[in-house]
Amino acid sequence: MESATLSQIGLAGLAVMGQNLALNIAEKGFPISVYNRTTSKVDETVDRAQREGGLPLFGQYSPKEFVLSIKKPRSIIILVKAGAPVDQTIAALATHMDPGDTIVDGGNEWYENTERRVSEASAKGLLYLGMGVSGGEDGARNGPSLMPGGSHTAYLNIHHILDKVAAQVDDGPCVTYIGEGGSGNFVKMVHNGIEYGDMQLISEAYDVLKNVGGLSNDELAEIFTEWNRGELESFLIEITSDIFRVEDEETGNGHLVDKILDKTGMKGTGKWTVQQAAELSIAAPTIAASLDSRYMSGLKEEREEASEIFKKEGLNEDINSVGTVDKKRLIDDVRQALYASKICSYAQGMNLLRAKSVEKGWNLNLGELARIWKGGCIIRAVFLDRIKQAYQRNSGLANLLVDPEFAREMVQRQAAWRRVVGLAIQKGISVPGMSASLQYFDTYRRGRLPANLVQAQRDYFGAHTYERIDLPGAFHTEWSKLARKARV
Repeated sequence: MESATLSQIGLAGLAVMGQNLALNIAEKGFPISVYNRTTSKVDETVDRAQREGGLPLFGQYSPKEFVLSIKKPRSIIILVKAGAPVDQTIAALATHMDPGDTIVDGGNEWYENTERRVSEASAKGLLYLGMGVSGGEDGARNGPSLMPGGSHTAYLNIHHILDKVAAQVDDGPCVTYIGEGGSGNFVKMVHNGIEYGDMQLISEAYDVLKNVGGLSNDELAEIFTEWNRGELESFLIEITSDIFRVEDEETGNGHLVDKILDKTGMKGTGKWTVQQAAELSIAAPTIAASLDSRYMSGLKEEREEASEIFKKEGLNEDINSVGTVDKKRLIDDVRQALYASKICSYAQGMNLLRAKSVEKGWNLNLGELARIWKGGCIIRAVFLDRIKQAYQRNSGLANLLVDPEFAREMVQRQAAWRRVVGLAIQKGISVPGMSASLQYFDTYRRGRLPANLVQAQRDYFGAHTYERIDLPGAFHTEWSKLARKARV
């Protein structure tokens, strides 16, 4: 093919995310070739490109013609299901690629698979990026947050395209080179873990306001709309206010949210985040609580049976009948509790990223990560700019909670936070995310914990030794012998 007719980039895998990202790239003026094993997906994408403005998007129907239709050095984004399908797609395309060409995996892949593929691609002379893409189908079409990690040369080859395709905020496009190896996928994984925490905390705020405060869906829609004008302004708060407004078209009766089965799905990134936190000895209780809540939601039949058993035993299910609640105060308290809890979730995610960065030598810039999450992605929120500023003030910040600005806000909100958690417990409403966040805050702010007793127990039964607060060194005590003497 003549170079003038070659596409500047290619994309393989035309499910929802792939189609929308390809159209975004084409709309920004970059001719793009697209390929999918199912040819109807290619036709569908080409048709959309024509309908949406005659965009420079060109369908290809075999791996060979797809690869050869792209200008050298080629850059090809693949958006297929994580795991074996990625390896199969790489194998089909790499046969026709040349040294210096780049493969960009835009899926939610386990970071170690990316590191393996970086090595395998390098052996063939190919460059490789694992790129987190956040924002759902709307973000992919109109501007996502992009987290590319791997070959820096590969990033330089396509950064002019990524800069245009990414969401745009006041301080630049929502994309940056993350680091080497699987860092891009790891950062996206933790982003998703924070997202789990965010969504759980919002659902708990809804639960308390509805089942303790007795608020209607219309009232909830107005409250979340109001919250989205202040410190809680974010994509998730915005869409939550929308959800409360949607009526059930299927039956024409009531709001749709009330008809949705209370079982939450998941794809694995939240579990990976919690596993990695455990591996690195990083406390992430808010994120872990959100994962546990999804597991518990899956026990729908068991929960219904348990509800009946405890009713028969006299447990009062009618929580609204227990006392009276000042609605105006409750609404404001829940707002403050939600904000403080969210800060804890982000602090835990950032600590996990820093620990992994140290282990792998990625040199992650936490302030820059907060910046690229300000737009396009699911966790985009106005307060991410303040998180960025916190790490700019102190790149070695031990924990987001001790940044002077955030520390002040946590102290100002902790009374309301305690009232909400205490009230929920009193009324029998589970708030695992908010209470885990509060316990994280209370544990972190205490100079002395009861861990001295736990360490004494370990030394008693396992001779694990202990340190003292007044003398250097390791000590062991014959506890049982001394205890017998003390009883005499």
